[in-house]
Amino acid sequence: MCESDDDWLSLKPVQPLASQCCGSGCIPCVFDVYQKELERWEEAKKRNNKDFLSKKQEKIKNCDATIIDSETFNAFTLCHIERMTDDACLYRFDLPRGRSLGLTLGQHIVLRGIINNMEIQRAYTPVNPVNAEEYFEVLIKCYTDGLMSKYVKSWKVGGTIFWRGPFGGFPYEPNKYGQLLMLAAGTGIAPMLPIMQHITDNEDDETFVTLVGCFRNCKNIYMKPLLQDQSLFWNIKIFYALSKEESLDDLPWSYRERTHLGRINCDFLRHVMDSCRTKPFVLICGSLTFNKDMADCLKSLAVQEESCFIF
Repeated sequence: MCESDDDWLSLKPVQPLASQCCGSGCIPCVFDVYQKELERWEEAKKRNNKDFLSKKQEKIKNCDATIIDSETFNAFTLCHIERMTDDACLYRFDLPRGRSLGLTLGQHIVLRGIINNMEIQRAYTPVNPVNAEEYFEVLIKCYTDGLMSKYVKSWKVGGTIFWRGPFGGFPYEPNKYGQLLMLAAGTGIAPMLPIMQHITDNEDDETFVTLVGCFRNCKNIYMKPLLQDQSLFWNIKIFYALSKEESLDDLPWSYRERTHLGRINCDFLRHVMDSCRTKPFVLICGSLTFNKDMADCLKSLAVQEESCFIF
């Protein structure tokens, strides 16, 4: 039976809006997915066979090896919300019994939100250990005027949230690097935590880790209990750069000797690198401005580009 042009036009994929791209360089991006769907639609129209459009869905439906997909958003149930600071919460999502999200170290996933009838997408890196079963957790900072923040603030425990992925990642191998230096600003600490926990959970991994966490003040240090626990390991050292803290005397004793007041700068970074056991491999995650500033600073300290990884 010959289908009319109107029938085919109703099945034609809709090109994504700019707001539907999270801007994190995901492969496939929503625009890549759209292009594949458009090519599939054009081939189906050429064949005059709508069944050709269902091949991808059948393939996904028959594949039960993973519970998250890079091309299709899947629903997950929000089971717990824990407030970390005034502007950030840790959100936990249920997974099936005995299952993990299946991410590798440093990988991120993409959240889809609908606000004011507009679809938006943002990338987040789960902070739980990559081998965690039956749940995954994301740390999200909410901004006063942010569209995605408005959507996230509407979440309730028991609600259904849509994610796709994974994307990216850092190809870590135990003992491949003698020393890691992690430079993280705000929620940029997210990809660092699973890597750090992966190292401390493996008694055969003797990699040294030095983390510099950059926050506004001590009150706004994200994941503070976990960082405190990790700092007790023999191979973990944690420093803080607090841009809005006025005096070290206002800090708990345990923070004073390892805290720099103000933004991280080349002099402080040189001091941190001097405290490393060996020449470090550097991981960087923060805003675009932070990442560039850190890369420029490391370059001035003669750290080669191939000795850095920017999330």
